[in-house]
Amino acid sequence: MDTKKNIFIKNKLWAIILVAQFSLFYILSKFEFATTFFSNLYEWKKDFHVRLFSGFGFSVGDVIYTIVSLALVYSIIKLIRTKKSLTLRKILIFVNVFYFVYQCFWGMLYFQPLIIKKLSNKEMKINDSDLKTLSLKYLELCKQTREKVSEDKNGVFTINDIDKIKYEILEQQKSLPHFINTKETVKILSVKSSLYNSFMNYTGILGYYNPFTAESQFNPNLPATNIPFTLAHEMSHQLGYAREQEASFIAYLCAKNTNNVDLQYSTRLYVLKSLLRALSRNLENKDFVLKMISQYSEKMQRDRKNELEFYEKNEGIISDFFGVTNDLFLKSNQQDGRVTYSYFINLLVMYETKKESY
Repeated sequence: MDTKKNIFIKNKLWAIILVAQFSLFYILSKFEFATTFFSNLYEWKKDFHVRLFSGFGFSVGDVIYTIVSLALVYSIIKLIRTKKSLTLRKILIFVNVFYFVYQCFWGMLYFQPLIIKKLSNKEMKINDSDLKTLSLKYLELCKQTREKVSEDKNGVFTINDIDKIKYEILEQQKSLPHFINTKETVKILSVKSSLYNSFMNYTGILGYYNPFTAESQFNPNLPATNIPFTLAHEMSHQLGYAREQEASFIAYLCAKNTNNVDLQYSTRLYVLKSLLRALSRNLENKDFVLKMISQYSEKMQRDRKNELEFYEKNEGIISDFFGVTNDLFLKSNQQDGRVTYSYFINLLVMYETKKESY
């Protein structure tokens, strides 16, 4: 017990520095000049890292995560067994450095000015009627687009050329409305399959962005309906949008005027499902939501069945765990948790109802 007490006392400086960092970045997040500085830093870092790591045919970030995770686990086990002060010091130094770099490279971007303030200075009241109107619109759009895409031998939507989708998203990022996006577009493609894709099947994670290498990762095993929008979402993170709901909104904007039907269908389907999910939280809308799903075209029904089978096959304790941890992470960064995601709906409805005036 004395040994444990001694090693913590000897290393209390590094614990104090970590707490001081928490306080420092919290205070900085309240000042516009600080968030602007870190946004500008990200713009430089983004371009540099994309150029540096895009040439590798695999996810460098995943390799780094693996090595660091194994080293950290080894160090913790070693600390428990030996109770050496030096081992604890190394762990604390690593945590301090990791946290500092993370905040500088990515964490402070969660405190950028909200996109919704660029859409309107006034708070807009969203009601069920607005969501139902948009749901009907997007159901018809999905039906129309579904007729244009390709199918596999089972009659399920399949992607023709995934690389074309990636480059199309890059191209569409250049056409984002200037009053919403002032960030420099990514010039080089750096989107890769995750090395953890088999494990991701059981986590409920569709993709993720690595702020240390500026690589966007996705799970290639997902149902084809999920992949194009997931690519657009992760590439929106890469563009510089940290908040999940804002990344989804930017992904939606990237697909609005595209001629790529695969990207178009995946995004429109995501919007439709988001609207129906939002409506379903009110029990009074249950009949409307069920009726909407029953009105899916026969081809859309096959796609929906394929999605449900995939998630039912891979659901379990691991996906529940990652769902909870993701919820906590979102809330810790001043975002709605996975249960609501209402911010995306607010952005969507506001843009759809006022886009003629923009």
